Amino acid sequence: MALDTFENPIYAQRKYFVQEIAGLDDLFDFLDECPEQKRDVTYEVMLDACQKAANRQLPASVVAANFSRFLRTHGKLADIEDVPPHLRRVSDRNVSEI
Repeated sequence: MALDTFENPIYAQRKYFVQEIAGLDDLFDFLDECPEQKRDVTYEVMLDACQKAANRQLPASVVAANFSRFLRTHGKLADIEDVPPHLRRVSDRNVSEI
């Protein structure tokens, strides 16, 4: 079962690439890949928020906003300009114009 997607994807700067986080599924994967030695209080709060959103106790939009702050705090929030245009998610509006 696919979990909620975010209104706009969030881009996380990884060591050698920029990762697109499009929804809760991607966010759970991202958090799961976090090394244990880097799992701090903000990580635990983010994981708890994801679990609540998956259980429909918290809106996915709130989790997306908190995740952006989480990445910014850790210096990992990538700017959309850092993502090559051909890798950016195409919106429905753009698809209909092609």
